[in-house]
Amino acid sequence: MSTADANPCLDCGACCASFRVSFYWSEAEARGLPAALTEQVNPWFSCMAGTNDARPHCIALSGQVGQKVGCTVYEQRPEPCREVQAGDGQCAKARARHGMTPLSGLPG
Repeated sequence: MSTADANPCLDCGACCASFRVSFYWSEAEARGLPAALTEQVNPWFSCMAGTNDARPHCIALSGQVGQKVGCTVYEQRPEPCREVQAGDGQCAKARARHGMTPLSGLPG
């Protein structure tokens, strides 16, 4: 089994280029996220840089959506990134936004 078979997210990245990734401002510091990778949304919330745009694309996403991708801060990623699971509703929405079919055989 290849790594992409074990983790289909490594061939996708659609969620990283579909949603604003907002979190309470102190989470970035607590997780060790570099300040240059976040931006302030309001006095209480920050987001991953690049995700507060009309066409979101997280600055931490390496590679091209729909091909081999990775998160450059995977271990430090904020809670919203940890909540999306391969095959769930958010995954399906993100994949549709990028013209990809939903993942089959996974929880949805």
